Amino acid sequence: MIEAGDWACLEDAEALAQKAAEAALAVTYEADEEFEASVMLTDDAQIRELNRTWRDKDKPTNVLSFPAPEQPGATGPRHLGDIALAYETLVRESEEESKELAHHFAHLIVHGVLHLLGYDHEVEAEAEIMEGLEVKALATLGIADPYRDMAA
Repeated sequence: MIEAGDWACLEDAEALAQKAAEAALAVTYEADEEFEASVMLTDDAQIRELNRTWRDKDKPTNVLSFPAPEQPGATGPRHLGDIALAYETLVRESEEESKELAHHFAHLIVHGVLHLLGYDHEVEAEAEIMEGLEVKALATLGIADPYRDMAA
């Protein structure tokens, strides 16, 4: 769902989001369980509002994830939750880090899906696990390790 931002410049964002989400699921699950998630593409103003409301952080961020509780007995694909991405932050980070916009977008979708699955990066040990899964998922999409250049 596109709420705000100039997302038209990212060609076929929906298909890329689908592939990135599937890559994240593929590196974390072996079962044939079906999943779904909602993705909202928005701008810095709206994501700042979400960040302030839900995280008490009055600033924009690149991606927010809102995990859904499991629904015992529900039929159909399991709804993992919702992901929101901010256009201006995505573009700015892509430029600052010399990354292709589509690659950074895919990385943030993978990152968001991993959060929906319960992964986190608040402590170093958890961050290493999550980053390793991100790198593995992105590699299946032909995207280089986004952390490689950051460590230099």
